[in-house]
Amino acid sequence: MDLRNDQITLGELWDNPKSRAVFAKRVPMLGKHPVKGAARSMTLAQLADFLSGWVPQPMINGVLQELRKL
Repeated sequence: MDLRNDQITLGELWDNPKSRAVFAKRVPMLGKHPVKGAARSMTLAQLADFLSGWVPQPMINGVLQELRKL
């Protein structure tokens, strides 16, 4: 999947069933977060930066690698 140098928006990723499944599998709490709708305009790079304070870097790297393989 072309992540456009991690500038693809979360809305675009969540609208794609394959990438949405990656998030559901690797970061399930994200899909249940109350600000999920407001975060649709956030870029993947912004999300990775935000998550770095909450989840281990290997988890973030795994999500990015799996998305790139799609």
